[in-house]
Amino acid sequence: MTSSPPARPTLWRTCRVLANTRRLQIFALLVRESWLTVSAVAGRLKLSLPAASLSLRGMEARGLLQVRRSGRYVKYRLASASGDAATDLVVALRDALTGAGDNLPDLFKLVTAFTHPRRVELVRSLASGPKSPLQLYAATRIPSRALSRHLRKLQSRGLVVLHARAYALAKPPNALAATMLNLAKE
Repeated sequence: MTSSPPARPTLWRTCRVLANTRRLQIFALLVRESWLTVSAVAGRLKLSLPAASLSLRGMEARGLLQVRRSGRYVKYRLASASGDAATDLVVALRDALTGAGDNLPDLFKLVTAFTHPRRVELVRSLASGPKSPLQLYAATRIPSRALSRHLRKLQSRGLVVLHARAYALAKPPNALAATMLNLAKE
């Protein structure tokens, strides 16, 4: 039985997988060590085997990890660069994690910026230039209360700014945010 190649992952679904402290800890561990078994990940992070396995499989399904089977063992590492959206995100996350110390809470906050498809839609709309809330509604048809909520989330993550009653994309606060904004615009 041959497996079909995974579908091109969407940013919001990938961010939903990453918007989990346990998975970010696993990702950080795989930044430091490569080709770890499920039991090694579980042992190092004091997780149950099922929890570690489920998290690893979720990240692998989104194209963030590579898997290698060796007998009865399954080993994981970060996906290698292949020029697709998932590996662009892997590279940006890896670089963010190899930077200054324990920044998992900041990374968690940033990946939650794109856990909803409407936020990706808003970034795409703002990519062509600043827009008023009315123009954003006309472009996206997102109801006003939801529009306000999603814009507040993007603002609190430093990705969108409000200036003179118009929303615009902000200068990304870091390389990971820049990568995520670029992926959202695609």
